[in-house]
Amino acid sequence: MPLRFTLRQLEYFVAAGEAGSVAGAADRVNVSSPSVSAAIGQLEAEFGVQLFVRKHAQGLALTGAGRALLDQARQALAEAERLTQLASALSGDVRGPLRLGCLLTFAQMIVPPLRRGFETLYPDVSVSQSELNQQQIFDQIRGGQLDIALTYDLEIARDLQFVPLAKLAPYAMFPETHPLAGRSAVSVEDLKDHPMVLLDLPLSSAYLLSFFKAAGVRPMIAERTRDMGVMRGLVGNGFGYAIANIRPLHESSPDGKRLRFVPLVGPVRPMVMGLVMAEGAGNVLTVKAFIDHCRQMITDGSVPGIHMGTTSPDGVSVRPRAAQR
Repeated sequence: MPLRFTLRQLEYFVAAGEAGSVAGAADRVNVSSPSVSAAIGQLEAEFGVQLFVRKHAQGLALTGAGRALLDQARQALAEAERLTQLASALSGDVRGPLRLGCLLTFAQMIVPPLRRGFETLYPDVSVSQSELNQQQIFDQIRGGQLDIALTYDLEIARDLQFVPLAKLAPYAMFPETHPLAGRSAVSVEDLKDHPMVLLDLPLSSAYLLSFFKAAGVRPMIAERTRDMGVMRGLVGNGFGYAIANIRPLHESSPDGKRLRFVPLVGPVRPMVMGLVMAEGAGNVLTVKAFIDHCRQMITDGSVPGIHMGTTSPDGVSVRPRAAQR
């Protein structure tokens, strides 16, 4: 009897079973909620069993049949993925899907040019992308929803593999009229008595606040946001300074206010941008090709979409010397 369901439907079913809601599944697989609901309905009609109990306020709960089929669906998807990888390895071609994650703080600047270059080199690869925070990246790598992700070296667990690419030193971002905007460098001691706009993302905020803890001072947090664009807008309009490691090419807030960027000195470690994946994932031909592509494109001297210079006291951007290797 021919199969009347697809691997895509199984993927949506697994996502719904793990997320516990249609909306959560839709976020995981980057499709609309109606698409997930339709896939579940089609599977229930094909299998002749109810997979979920629908709870209006609490989402979805797997039935007994749903739990049994969920395990088999996971195995089927894993076998299909291994089959794709084997076919690519046997043919010697870089092809097939690549599920790419990226830390949402720099995804908009780095992923589009990186993807375009990779897909131009390997037209038989289909890249899908997800913009996530650090914890979501770890969860989706472990859950098999992502093949590889671009992120920072923040709390990388031993069951994950991290490939370092480039070091990004922290800097303070000021509105043009800020009293510290003309400095050649600032320390957390200089910053502690000024209002701060904190990028409040999982693990990232702990990294930023660690600078003050190491110096034995407390920042004056005036605003918190989970969005880089909002952070830049708040800084540009005088709500405070911010600290970040990513410096976009356009040195202004979203509404056009000029920003100043001053290196942060003292006991502050740079962030290392790199690739995180499950152990052994780098042996897959497509993943290996993407790692090699990233090593070519992302270095200590160059990152697509990011300004790698420093700022002099008069606000003029200065290109650093080539990194010594």
